[in-house]
Amino acid sequence: MLAGGVGSRAAEPHDTLCRQAVTVYAGPSRQIAIDGYERKWLRHKDGFVLGAELSIPTAGPDDDGTDADYGYPTLSLGAKLSLNYDVTMRRTPDPAWGMAEMVDYDSRLGHFLTLYGAFDRPLLRCQRWQLAYTLRTGIAFGNHPYNPRTNVDNELIGSRLTIYVGLGLLASYRLSPRHELVGGVLYGHHSNGALARPNKGENHITPVVGIRSGLSHHKNSRPTYLVSPTPNSPRSPFPRHWYAMLRLGVGGKTLLEDWQQTQFRTPPGAPDYRTSHFRLYAAYSASADLMCRYARRWASGVGADVFYGTYYDHLPMPSSSPTSPWSVGLALRHEAYYHQLSVDMSLGAYLFRRMGDHAREVEKPYYERIGLSYHFPRWGGLRVGFSIKAHLTKADLTEFVVGFPFWQGK
Repeated sequence: MLAGGVGSRAAEPHDTLCRQAVTVYAGPSRQIAIDGYERKWLRHKDGFVLGAELSIPTAGPDDDGTDADYGYPTLSLGAKLSLNYDVTMRRTPDPAWGMAEMVDYDSRLGHFLTLYGAFDRPLLRCQRWQLAYTLRTGIAFGNHPYNPRTNVDNELIGSRLTIYVGLGLLASYRLSPRHELVGGVLYGHHSNGALARPNKGENHITPVVGIRSGLSHHKNSRPTYLVSPTPNSPRSPFPRHWYAMLRLGVGGKTLLEDWQQTQFRTPPGAPDYRTSHFRLYAAYSASADLMCRYARRWASGVGADVFYGTYYDHLPMPSSSPTSPWSVGLALRHEAYYHQLSVDMSLGAYLFRRMGDHAREVEKPYYERIGLSYHFPRWGGLRVGFSIKAHLTKADLTEFVVGFPFWQGK
C-alpha cells in the first residue's frame, strides 16, 4: 500500500474525506541471494515492477477504537506485475552438485502477476508529509517455474502458483487536496511454502515512486483531502485479560530429502533424474496457548506445540539415531489484532524431534511460525486461517489452522 493519510490537523468544516483512492507505482527490482549456495548460480538479478492499488482510508471514529490505535491506517487491494527480464541462473561445475550435469543455457525466473491485500500504518504525519510502513500478503502466478528440460537451474520457484509476502517503508507528499506523490522501498518474497519443489524462494528489493489520486468528488468542488484524520476522537477503554487457545492444523509438505536425492544422487538418464514431480505428504499439528491481551492491538504469551509427520516412513534410512514421526516444542507467541483479523507469530525450540540424520544436518533446533486468521465473534471467537512453519525462514510446511478459545480470565 503506497501512502496512508496526510495532514495531522482535525478536519475543517469544508473538508471532504476521499473514501477511495487509486495508486499507480513503478520501480526497478533487484534479486537478493540469501546465502552462499544461491550466490553460486544466480547470475543476473535485475527486473522491474508495475503496480496499482485501490485504497480505502480509515480516518475518522471507528466502533471500537482499533483504527485510532493504529493511527488510522489505509487498507488496499492491489495487483503488481514483476517483470524479471534479466533474472537468470546457471550452475557451473562443482563437486557439491554430485551427479547433476551442467546445461548449455541460462534458466530464467520468469514473471509474476501478484494479487495482494495491504495494510499501511502511519508512523509520522505533518501538514503535507506522511511516513508509513506497509504489510502485504497474497498469491501470485508465475509463468516460468522449474522445469527439468527447459528451466533446470531455476531453484527459486517450483510451481506456477506461489504465496506472496511483502513489507516496506513509504513516504507521501500532498501535491493537492486530491493528489499525493508517493515513494519508498519495498521488500517482496514469493515462495511455494514447501508445497512444491524446488522451494528456495525468490526475494527482491524494489525502490518505487508513484501517484495516488482520490476518487470521491464533492458536488460544490470543495477540497476532497485523501485523509482528514480526527486524532482526538474518543476511544473505548480496553480491558486487559488472559485467554487460552487450542489450535489444530492440517497441512502438507514436500520433502527436501526427495529433492536432493533426485537432483544430486540420481544418475542422468534415470526416470526421476532432476524430476519436477514430488509427493505431497500430510502433516498435522496441535497447539495449546496461554496468552495475555494487554492492548487492543496486541497479545503475547507462551504455547506448547505437537507435530506429526506422515512422511516419517519415507525419510532416508537407515539413520544412526532413533527416529519418530512426533515432534514437540515450546514457543513464545505474539499476536497482532486488527478488528476480526490477526497475525500470529511464534518462535519455538524443539524439546523432542527425531527426523533422521539429514534433518539434524539441515534443520535448526528452533522453528518459526507465522499465520493469518479471521475471527468469528458470533461463534465464541472461533478463528480460521493459514500458517507457515519454517526453520530459519526456510519453509517446512504450510497448514490450514482452526483455533478454539476455551478460557478467558481477568
